[in-house]
Amino acid sequence: MAKVAKVRTRPTRPSQPASPERHLITPEGVDLRLTLASAGERAGAFLIDIAILAGSLIVFTIVAALAAIGAKGQGAPFIAAIWLIGAFVLRNLYFILFELTPRAATPGKRILGLRVAARNGGRLTADAIFGRNAMRELEVFLPLTFLLVQAGAIDAWISLMGLIWSGVFLLLPVFNRDRLRAGDIAAGTWVVKAPKRKLLPDLAERDLTPSRVIQFTPDQLDAYGIKELHVLEDVLRRYESKTVKAVAERIRGKIGWPEGSGEGDGEFLDAYYRALRGRLESRLLFGRRRIDKFDRDEGA
Repeated sequence: MAKVAKVRTRPTRPSQPASPERHLITPEGVDLRLTLASAGERAGAFLIDIAILAGSLIVFTIVAALAAIGAKGQGAPFIAAIWLIGAFVLRNLYFILFELTPRAATPGKRILGLRVAARNGGRLTADAIFGRNAMRELEVFLPLTFLLVQAGAIDAWISLMGLIWSGVFLLLPVFNRDRLRAGDIAAGTWVVKAPKRKLLPDLAERDLTPSRVIQFTPDQLDAYGIKELHVLEDVLRRYESKTVKAVAERIRGKIGWPEGSGEGDGEFLDAYYRALRGRLESRLLFGRRRIDKFDRDEGA
């Protein structure tokens, strides 16, 4: 069974608001710090997406109207049905397709520097994305569509219940510490801040001559895979002393590195990163792709 990251939160006093910062401890012992998006940021991103959807829907409506005019009124019910289906597909696939991309964010989220992530620290799956967006139909679109389309044909109490229904779901992120909406709770996701970072130079191309004298055996390099290489790269880019020390100690213990070798933690990690990357790339040339440390291919 695959391990998942543990989530830690900072303890807060009852009189203080909950901190938006979360700590994900990966199975490798790496502390990845995340900052949750505020309810206001989430609402802003949603409004931007709704504006984009509305603009697309207006264009779609104009096209449908021109088609109806061109047909001189013939096939109007068919065109109306196509419009309804197209509007439904647009408002649902818009969120799903954008969140299925590697950035896991709609244009509204990208503009505000947000993205969707799995709460267990694992990979964001398609099932989770479908689940969180299917709930949006029940949370927002279905009751609002019902109210707008049938506003003149329903009782005032039913209208009021529809507004309360939508209000409860819309305000849910305000009243829980992780800013989760119903779709996030059901799918095991949350929305975190993903600020744009300046692209750093390739770690393997840095000129650190002392680290090149550190040699590793094939068995020591085969202790980890591609997933751990990415985690190690993130550790080296962030370069937080406590994390670097903890990860270096874990890798030394894992590969049986002799004590008292004399190299520093950062130097050791940099050398191991270079060697592991070279090992994995050479294996790829022979069609051997090792996903992580639990993956044991037959050609190893």
